[in-house]
Amino acid sequence: MTQIQKSAQTSTADETSKERIVRKVTWIGLFVNLVLAAIKFAAGIFGRSQALVADAIHSLTDLTTDIAVIAGSHYWSRPPDENHPYGHRRLETLVTVFIGVMLIAAGIGIGWKAISTLQEKQAATPGWIAVLAALVSIVCKESIYRWTAITGRRVKSAALAANAWHHRTDALSSLPVLIAVAGARIFPSWSFLDRVGAVVVSIFILHASIKIIWPGISELIDVGAPTETRKKIQDIALKNEGVLQVHDIRTRYISSSIQVDLHIVVEGLLTVREGHNIADDVKARIIDAIPEVLDVVVHVDPPERALREADLEFGKFLK
Repeated sequence: MTQIQKSAQTSTADETSKERIVRKVTWIGLFVNLVLAAIKFAAGIFGRSQALVADAIHSLTDLTTDIAVIAGSHYWSRPPDENHPYGHRRLETLVTVFIGVMLIAAGIGIGWKAISTLQEKQAATPGWIAVLAALVSIVCKESIYRWTAITGRRVKSAALAANAWHHRTDALSSLPVLIAVAGARIFPSWSFLDRVGAVVVSIFILHASIKIIWPGISELIDVGAPTETRKKIQDIALKNEGVLQVHDIRTRYISSSIQVDLHIVVEGLLTVREGHNIADDVKARIIDAIPEVLDVVVHVDPPERALREADLEFGKFLK
């Protein structure tokens, strides 16, 4: 078995393990959302808190993104096929953008409702059970956010990291509810804090949404990897003694992975097999050295196709 085949098998196994982790974390988050929504709804009814009932309904919107991640992970982890030769990883990007759009909708909705009801007064003084339920929601959702975000970074899942932020928005939206309910309980005339706090929270949610959506949009328009990564690819390729020059390095993201193609210049008198072996070695070196690299296409050029040193100095090898 060649080094490239071993790398491919390892990559497939890693992807399978990654998607299992993504689904496990998301299923747990979905269960927590259901339990918290039920607790907040019951506490809102018995505690006479309209804000808490509304927050319970908002918690149910998290189920949409949880289901999107769970369903999407079954598709984006599929291997390449005839119609999708580069695999299905872009589906994860689409799910990530979808979550960002849902967050924008939630942020606008929370802010609009808060602004439009600033003049309204609390109809009845909420009970302490509503305060307790809001506090439990904040602690649980912040804990789920931190766990999901850490796991998303560890397995390099943009969709999981985006879904983590949806958990945090639920925690943030419960914060003004806690302040309002507690404030209205202690000082009945302070119910306006609910609306002011909700406006502030909506701004944070919109900021988080942009941070989630922008990387996904960048990937969909094929933004390349950073210059440092491309320079590292060049240096790795040049470690093979048969490579005289590296140029026209191009990269693009497929979810959190990187697709690479590049040109290498070799001696013109080499046989086709010798040139092919050099290209295979360069590919294996890059995949082994840079975990984010999913695949490498190496074009073998004769010496007359080499770029001038002046062109290389101006960065043309980093296309």
